[in-house]
Amino acid sequence: MAEEGHRVSLNIYDLSQGLARQLSTAFLGKAIEGIWHTGVVVYGNEYCFGGGIQHAPVGTTPYGTPLRIVDLGVTHIPQDVFETYLEEISPRYTAETYSLLTHNCNNFSNEVAQFLVGASIPDYILQLPNEVMSSPMGALILPMIQNLETTLRAGAVPQVPQFKPPSMTSPSLNPSAGPASSEKKAAVPQPPEADKEREDKKPESKEAKASSNGSASSAAQDGSAVPGDPLGSARNKVQEEITAEFVALMASGTLRASEAAALATKKVMQRYGHMNVAQS
Repeated sequence: MAEEGHRVSLNIYDLSQGLARQLSTAFLGKAIEGIWHTGVVVYGNEYCFGGGIQHAPVGTTPYGTPLRIVDLGVTHIPQDVFETYLEEISPRYTAETYSLLTHNCNNFSNEVAQFLVGASIPDYILQLPNEVMSSPMGALILPMIQNLETTLRAGAVPQVPQFKPPSMTSPSLNPSAGPASSEKKAAVPQPPEADKEREDKKPESKEAKASSNGSASSAAQDGSAVPGDPLGSARNKVQEEITAEFVALMASGTLRASEAAALATKKVMQRYGHMNVAQS
């Protein structure tokens, strides 16, 4: 005897909370609407994959309100049969097997949807990892992806993602100024007469300035050596400077993550724009 059908839908959330939409064009050269997390809603529960297969009553998941809901159809599969199916596939969906790029909540939702109603989830969700990583600057957001992956593996709710630089040091000309200053102090003689001291200080001052200018010139040359191709070492340097600016802005505690990221990008792009004007 056929059992009464159960409505099946897909809840879609943006893990970046709008950050991907705001910054993707600047970073990737293409618009990315969101970093998607999905859950399948059926039998009054929402089922998803993070730190293993998880479920919760509809409306009580820690992800809040979905950005959109997609109707997948109606299933006549009994709930106990569905739960037996989840037990069978659970070894493939564990915290250890989770990968935000290749084996994630959306892959789980797609497999479950096919089992329940014979339909797939929207293709734009499944193709997002390939679309992002195939872009010229896709590696720029890899630290954010890794942070999200670590959070989701632990079964926790991700917060607004932040870029983490490989190094906390920001580019500066201060290191070159330091040695020049100490060299000046060490080279100052101690003559008995004031006139001789003034004469000795003049060439030393010029020498220190020359050393400082030389260091500054070489630093400026390194910073402006950005080829027309945005790939390679130039891309890495821009990425490091943007992330360093982002960390500094976030440390002030006055900006949201999206505002700090946009401002950091603008600052670095303007910096290189001024260098290019100066060179020409």
